[in-house]
Amino acid sequence: MTQPNMDLRAFGATGQQAPERKAADAKPSENKAAEHSEIGAAFDDFMHAFEAFKETNDERLGEIEQKLVADPLTAEKLDRINRTLDELTLKSRRPPLSGEQRGERRPSEHKAAFDAYVRGGDEDGMRRLEQKALSSGSNPDGGYLVPMETEAEIGKRLTAISPIRAIADVRQVSGGIYRKPFMTAGPAVGWAGETDARSQTTSPTIAALDFPAMELYAMPAATAALLDDSAVNIDQWLGAEVEAASATQEGTAFVTGDGTNKPKGFLSYTTAAESAWAWGKLGYILTGVSGALPASNPSDVLIDLVYALKAGYRANARFVLNRRTQAAIRKLKDADGNYLWQPAAAAGGDASLLGFPVSEAEDMPDIGANALALAFGDFKRGYLVVDRLGVRVLRDPYSAKPYVLFYTTKRVGGGVQDFDAIKLLKFGTT
Repeated sequence: MTQPNMDLRAFGATGQQAPERKAADAKPSENKAAEHSEIGAAFDDFMHAFEAFKETNDERLGEIEQKLVADPLTAEKLDRINRTLDELTLKSRRPPLSGEQRGERRPSEHKAAFDAYVRGGDEDGMRRLEQKALSSGSNPDGGYLVPMETEAEIGKRLTAISPIRAIADVRQVSGGIYRKPFMTAGPAVGWAGETDARSQTTSPTIAALDFPAMELYAMPAATAALLDDSAVNIDQWLGAEVEAASATQEGTAFVTGDGTNKPKGFLSYTTAAESAWAWGKLGYILTGVSGALPASNPSDVLIDLVYALKAGYRANARFVLNRRTQAAIRKLKDADGNYLWQPAAAAGGDASLLGFPVSEAEDMPDIGANALALAFGDFKRGYLVVDRLGVRVLRDPYSAKPYVLFYTTKRVGGGVQDFDAIKLLKFGTT
């Protein structure tokens, strides 16, 4: 049995460790060069892993052809490489935790006052801002609104780690509900000759979709020593803490949320076979096999799924699936022996399937009987995430002494806004 021309234990290695150097002593150009070097090394590791995956999978397929069964050692080895590919993918998408370059921009008055409130509980600055503009904060019992810099940091980190938020349409609203009107029936139109009489057109019929913003909360804790440390960037610290608590909850809600005190996930809507699709439902294509792809020409159902979507949506369409489903799809080939799944062409890019980008969402179901384990569509047009402006923070130094708690709340909503833009693959027969 041939072995792949690489050692799996070396995955992730980027060469010898460079000597330590203080960030303050490094020039911006050197920092940028080092960052690019790390990205390039990680990308090289991924490409080496993918080549090992292809070689091992080809070996597995050859064993099946000769012996009608794959060697268990080969299958185990392929699973190890699959896990390595998944780990490298997750590592490449993890947002950076290092501090920002200092001296690029002076903090706003709101940010300076908020830092004083977070670090030492000084509310004077926030109260003065209330007197200047009532929209800057709220009463101390409900906490204070974070400055724009901090809110932008939280939003940026959530986008980096929440797969559906990253590909969906995101709207910011100032109210509790975003109402989107749409036309269910337009005015009557028709052809007429130059001198023919024209019948009176009917008025369009308008309906609306409501997207309420629900409260999502987190309660990060900090020590007094951390808050006293001037080197700690409050924006990044709070963003990282809120991200850790909120990103998982958001990701689940955008996929499977039931709409009760949380966003409604796209898999929670009524589904229908594509031949019986109607507005308000998501259409699906059947694999024809319960809990599996067809044994013969399994890629055909993926092509059927792609062309179930109208041409206007396919230009920006992508596949959404979890890592276990991706591991199964990754082994498929076309009639010429080429893999349907391809790694990203550049560092930081997306893998592709049948030429369309792939987004990995852990909350998508595994392949199983009648599971809707694969989605395909233009999620920018199909799914809407609603963020109500304002993230509120209440400082609590009493409930968990000696720690300081920060009760942080934000309002988020979500739901399908175009039922024609997303199609599903159902692993079943009916």
